Amino acid sequence: MAKEFVARGQDLELRNIRKEFPGFVAIEKLDLKVPAGEFFALLGPSGCGKTTTLRLVAGLESPTIGQIFIGNTDVTETKPHERPVNTVFQSYALFPHMTILENVAFGLRQRKVDDPLTKAKEALNMVQLAHLAERKPQQLSGGQQQRVALARALVNRPSLLLLDEPLGALDLKLRREMQTELKAIQMEVGLTFLHVTHDQEEAMDMADTVAVMNLGRIEQMGAPEELYDRPKTVFVSKFLGQSNLLVGEVGSSSANSISIDVAGNKISVPKHRAEKHDGKITIGFRPEKATFHTKKPSTNSNENLIGPGEIIDIRFTGVSNQYLIDVPSIGEITVFAQNMGQSPIFELGQQVWISWSVEHSFGLADLPTGDETE
Repeated sequence: MAKEFVARGQDLELRNIRKEFPGFVAIEKLDLKVPAGEFFALLGPSGCGKTTTLRLVAGLESPTIGQIFIGNTDVTETKPHERPVNTVFQSYALFPHMTILENVAFGLRQRKVDDPLTKAKEALNMVQLAHLAERKPQQLSGGQQQRVALARALVNRPSLLLLDEPLGALDLKLRREMQTELKAIQMEVGLTFLHVTHDQEEAMDMADTVAVMNLGRIEQMGAPEELYDRPKTVFVSKFLGQSNLLVGEVGSSSANSISIDVAGNKISVPKHRAEKHDGKITIGFRPEKATFHTKKPSTNSNENLIGPGEIIDIRFTGVSNQYLIDVPSIGEITVFAQNMGQSPIFELGQQVWISWSVEHSFGLADLPTGDETE
């Protein structure tokens, strides 16, 4: 990569942000800091406030209260074109009558930057499209057009790049290829990326840090592995992957764990993996952490066990078989079994017990209401 494109990202900080629109509040209270050079993802469903947050950073909206800093500069009142920020949207917005090279150079020419074509060629080389510089947008694939849009943003050498659902229009295979490319480019150019998406896999695959948003607030923030392994709320446990949730009163505890009674089954969670240690709590576990048994196994303090239940649905997804088990007095439990190249050893209607390690349980801060995103 040309040295000209090795840039220095800057910190992004939002302080006490609230954004009101007529009739509703899009962002309740948001405090957020994105370190320089990090790939940061805002993840959440439609209407959670993530796109509004991105528009506030870009200067396309103004906060009702609060401040926005890029580096050490307060840009809250700064106009969009005066901020060291560029945005890549889902719609590529390329000029169809211009060549790819002219598209990338367009902004530089508008700002009367010296030698715009040379800089545009360097940007196209960075996204490995220099050989297509003279083609028109309609002659490129969707993935290639997305890379042109990325080059057009990066050629301005922003301190912060905003990505608004940039891969949403691509098919699955191409989207995964672009995820790899985007992350590689981000690491190479050293910019700060703020990526807005509703795609949990996309966020977990690319981001250093993920912030899960819900109803205008950040529910939980951390490394992807941390959020998946230790969700703290019902919403995060269901939005970031699938979870089985069991509710009960804390009935006993030891130095290291607490337990609830669920339809006569003792279900335990390590104290260090639980947000609450008394009262009515939710204990969850991931479907891939569970194991089937055709006969009731002997129990021990390191394993949780429920059952018997009846297999009421089996779905083949390629990498795994997904089983839905109806357990009396508990409800439906989902279990994933990795596809090992053999036919499923369990069948519809079969009675099974389900076990999982206590260490794989997590205790949440709230109780299911039935309204959470599946």
